[in-house]
Parts: sequence; structure tokens; C-alpha cells
Amino acid sequence: MNSTRLEKTLEHDRLLSETVKPIRILNALAWPREAETVFLDSWRAGKPALPDVILEPQDFTREIDVLEAMQNKCDRAHPLDNLIFKTARSYASAARMLGAVGTPAFTLHSIELYGKPDDRYRTQDFTAFDAAEFFLQKTDELMGSYVVPPSVADIPVEEFARRLQTRIDDFFVDDKVEVVIDPALPSKAIAGSSRIRLRGGALYSELDLEQLLEHEAHIHAATMHNGKRQKNMGLLSLGAPRTTRTQEGIAVLAELMTLSLDIVRLRRIALRIKAIAMALDGADFIEVFKSFLEAGQSEEESYQSTVRCFRGGDVRGRAVFTKDTVYLKGLVEVYAFLVTCIHENRPELASSLFAGRLTLGDVIELAPYFETGYLNGPFYVPHWAHDLRTLASAFACNTFFTRINMTDVKLENFVLHEEAVATGNM
Repeated sequence: MNSTRLEKTLEHDRLLSETVKPIRILNALAWPREAETVFLDSWRAGKPALPDVILEPQDFTREIDVLEAMQNKCDRAHPLDNLIFKTARSYASAARMLGAVGTPAFTLHSIELYGKPDDRYRTQDFTAFDAAEFFLQKTDELMGSYVVPPSVADIPVEEFARRLQTRIDDFFVDDKVEVVIDPALPSKAIAGSSRIRLRGGALYSELDLEQLLEHEAHIHAATMHNGKRQKNMGLLSLGAPRTTRTQEGIAVLAELMTLSLDIVRLRRIALRIKAIAMALDGADFIEVFKSFLEAGQSEEESYQSTVRCFRGGDVRGRAVFTKDTVYLKGLVEVYAFLVTCIHENRPELASSLFAGRLTLGDVIELAPYFETGYLNGPFYVPHWAHDLRTLASAFACNTFFTRINMTDVKLENFVLHEEAVATGNM
């Protein structure tokens, strides 16, 4: 790319970063906290009523025009221009989605950005819905036998905030990420690059601490700060909708690698995927809420999980926010990507994954720019991803373990095997 073209690309990067500032998806779709009280009161009174939450469509006509004009000027043969094109297109889709809240068009744009539960991977024979069903079946067996005690949420939000802040300060040595208690926050936690907000009055568990730290701080906040350190491409600090699947995939993998992904959390992720499928098929808010209750969630958590499906959509069903399908999709894709990096001896690609808000494809296409130093490698990297050798060991063992035939293995077999060894009857 010649210097004139490169300067034009940088201009587009600056214009893009400025244009998309007002397009904030989760903020625009947030429900007021008092809606929870109204719904649960009606539920407990035996007269459940569909929530009456009206979100106003947002007009982003100007921003869409700018983003479309930018796409028309991009030379997609060049990786940096192509990155701008795809990011601009992603934000334009998000802007159209926010302009169509409460309508079927909202769901179409949501599916364009995040997919749907029954999307099939190109090289695989299963869907996110299939993965959700598998995890629910396996965890049902454990939970049904009462061998896994539930996590106890008994830490007051003030104490939790102090402990979380200490752990975050230890990691972000050159930047400030502040933990804030928000009495109006409808969910238990929301994270940005500079703040992690906690719900006032809520109680948290020890696992909540580890999950928030690994998922929100060490991945979401860290990749955004790494993106802000890029001298040449500011858009790497943007939470572009097209990067959501990869971001959530890394974040869930981080929980798994640090043993903070507990069985309840895994079920919660899987249940949301099934709930989205139900809502797309026409189930209303109350029916989906009941499905979470029947799966063992509390009334409060069932409400919050249901809201995630219907925010921006229609509580009567079919108009749905499909974002939560990306968690298992992203986990599978990031795992496969890292294993492939190991197999093909490309450790630098695994490192670049943390250098900003990127997709897996971006990491590959932008590799030459990381190699030349035009793009910076990551400053903040979670401890489990620092050394590809230990990551390779974990993945290699996991790959082999899946080959073990467990069909006829019973606990008594271990006693019988040792007896056979001791008596020479192997």
C-alpha cells in the first residue's frame, strides 16, 4: 500500500472511530431495573403479565450514510482497507438494528451480526444449539446426582467491589480500570474499557470474582486497552459488533483455562441459546422465563436471562436479540484457531489475538502488519496465554483424551485392573 493510500486509510480509521461513538448497542437495549420488580411481583401474585417496556428506535441515518460512503471508498484488496470496510459494515448493521427495535427487522439485523442457534459450522456437523444440548445433558447428570454443590453468593457488593478492584489493579499496571457500584444496573455486572459496573445491593460468590476478573477484565478490558495502544489503527480499540463472537469466545475460554468456568455458568450459557431458539419459534417472555425456572435458576436470574433474549425485540416472541448465541460459537472457534496455530507453528498469531478487538480472520490477514511493527503486539496478556508451550500441552492432552473410549468404563474397573496387575493376570 503506497503512502498516499495509507494516509487515506488512516483518515478513514479516524472518521470511523468518531462516527460510531453514539452507536452503543447494549446501552440502547437496556431495560430499567424497576421492570424486574413489576414483573416478579405479578409472577408471585399468580397473575404474570408480559413486561411493558418500550424502547424507542434510534435514528442513525447520518452515521449510516457516512459508513456506507466509507465502504464504497475502501480497496478491499488491501487488509487495512478491508478491515475498515468490514468494521463500517458491521456498525451500519448495528445502527439499522437499533432503528428497528420491536420489529421483525430487528431480529434480521441481529442474526446478521450474531447468527442464530441453528447455524452450522462450515467444517463441522453440529450447531451452537447442539453444543448447548450436549452441555445441558452432561451437567444435568451431575446436578441431578447432587455431586456438585451450588456456588454460594454471600459476598456483599461493597466487599466484592474492593476485592475485585485490588485484583484488577495488580493486572492493569499502566491503566486504570475502575470498579463502580451502580444502584440502577439491571444485570449483575457490565464491563467497559475503563469501568466495571456492579449491581447495587446484589450478592456475589467467589466464582463470580474469578469469572469477572478473567472474562471482563483480563479479556474485554485488556483487549480494548491494547487496541488503544495502537499508534496507527484506532479501530482496534472499538467493540465492533463483528468482533463480539471472537471476544466472547476468548473470554469463555479464559474462564475454562483458569478453572473459573463452573457448571452453573456453563449451564447458564447453554440455556440462553435454547431460550433464543424458543423465542425465535414464537415463545413469549413468560414461557421463556418458565423454562429458566424449570432448569433450576432463581426467579431473579430467570428474569435477567429472559431479558437478554427479548431486549430490543418483542416480548410476545419471534422478534429476538440473538447475541447470546455467540458464546459457545466463539468458544469453539477460538479453541480451533489456537489448536491450528499450534499445529502450524504460528505462535505469533495466538499472541496477536489479544492485541485489540479483532476477529480470528483479522489476526491472519493483519499478520504482515504485526510482523513489521506497524501494528503493536499486545501489552496486556492473561497469564494462561503468556506461553504457547503450556497452552500447547493442555490442548494436546485434551485432544488425546477425546480418543479414550469411555463406553464400558465403570469405577469398579479400576479396582479390577489393579487386582489383575497384582496377581499377574493382565
